[in-house]
Amino acid sequence: MKIWFFVFTLLPLLGCIYVGWHIWRILPLANIYKVIIIALLLGCFSMLFVNFSFGLERFSLPVARVIYAIGTSSIFVLLYLFMLFLVLDLGHLLHLVPTSFLRNSAVGSWSVLAIMLTFFIYGNLHYYNKVRQPLQLTTTKPLPKPVKMVMISDLHLGYHNTRADFEKWVGLINAEKPDLVLIAGDIIDISHKPVMEENMAEVFRQIQAPIYACLGNHDYYAGEPKSEQFIRESGIHLLKDSCITLPQGITLIGRDDRTNMRRTSVKALASKADLSKYTILLDHQPYRLEEAQQCNIDFQFSGHTHYGQVWPISWIEDRLYEDAFGPLQKGNTHYYVSSGIGIWGGKFRIGTHSEYVVATVGNEE
Repeated sequence: MKIWFFVFTLLPLLGCIYVGWHIWRILPLANIYKVIIIALLLGCFSMLFVNFSFGLERFSLPVARVIYAIGTSSIFVLLYLFMLFLVLDLGHLLHLVPTSFLRNSAVGSWSVLAIMLTFFIYGNLHYYNKVRQPLQLTTTKPLPKPVKMVMISDLHLGYHNTRADFEKWVGLINAEKPDLVLIAGDIIDISHKPVMEENMAEVFRQIQAPIYACLGNHDYYAGEPKSEQFIRESGIHLLKDSCITLPQGITLIGRDDRTNMRRTSVKALASKADLSKYTILLDHQPYRLEEAQQCNIDFQFSGHTHYGQVWPISWIEDRLYEDAFGPLQKGNTHYYVSSGIGIWGGKFRIGTHSEYVVATVGNEE
């Protein structure tokens, strides 16, 4: 609890103080205008806490979207302002950046604004570019024919990822003409209100292939019973600590999210599954990957990490997880951790990308 308080409360507060001090120094304006600008920036940042402390359900959908977008985007803007001013401070110490650039400077102010706009306009445009990630899997186990699957994770449908966004993703999925669609959790972001008001279940039913999914932590944050109801109404086969053998010759195991401390172990789930078939484990959070290997599971698909969403958080993710993004092999077990087709919070991808995985499983030649 102390670590999370430090990361999500104390660090942002210290960051606000550091950035606010630099903004005060660099702006070539009268003090009253500096106060107004800093107050506006703090107001934007405070909207982040409205999201978590008070909830957005009390607001109309358009208002809630604005509060969500501004509040969650501000944390990324704060991070990049902090890094930019830190670089400028280091440059000043090394006598590479003159004092005149950092104090009461129109040139410095416009330069900082231009750099930030460049990063975040790029990050926003890059988010909307969904990368098609092909994945070829082979097996010695019998398959009637090769199976094509679209695998996605971390949709985070809600206030920011709207029905219009989701319809575009469904278009990408249907264009692949898959045999199956697999979802590794976090279908809903933080609230059921936007997905219900926009009837996103109807969009799920437009997917032209059977859909199988496991739950993610955000599905719990939004309220697990309602999440489960929405998923089933969407025509999705929810695998919650359960398994199924499909006509395509594939066994699917869906594990409940790690949020449920009493979820079934991989070993117990594998003991109930037909492992003579090519076996895929859906487990939202990529922890303890060795368990799938120990249970002779062929392939595990996970998400959750978003690969940090923006650099340099992606570097931190690489230290936190054995596999924070991309493929991995342990023994005969293959893994893929997706950076997600959607995103939490501000719609920015800097140094990472949003993706959907197009996997084909076939017999070895």
